[in-house]
Amino acid sequence: MTEDESKAAAEDLARRLRLLLDVAIAETGSEPTYSQIAAFARDRGVNLSRSRWTYMVNGHRYVQDRPLFEVLAEFFDVDASFIAEGGDAPMPAKVRAQLDLVRSMRAAKVKSYAARTLGDISPEALEAISRFLDKEVANR
Repeated sequence: MTEDESKAAAEDLARRLRLLLDVAIAETGSEPTYSQIAAFARDRGVNLSRSRWTYMVNGHRYVQDRPLFEVLAEFFDVDASFIAEGGDAPMPAKVRAQLDLVRSMRAAKVKSYAARTLGDISPEALEAISRFLDKEVANR
């Protein structure tokens, strides 16, 4: 694997892991912590250091560790191939089903941030921002 291929694979793994974290937030209302994930892995005989988790979820280094992928798949309740095989694996049905909710939640966060940050913005401008974000969510 070339350096560019390894970088692309690391970024793809990070994208899938962040997607699983987003789905977990949509399902439970809170993001699973590193400690929760590491404890789950440790209970199944797999070590996950904080630094390894950080560079996996941020796409800094490509990891090829099937036992770790299987534990993460069990934690997130998806097929291990989704984590291990990258773009070649089909997206799990539960992930696909939660995508609209995740996108709506992200758009709502952006709307809330814009309203707080822009302060004296006109109601018309805030409505325009909301319409734009709603359209973006609908297009995806």
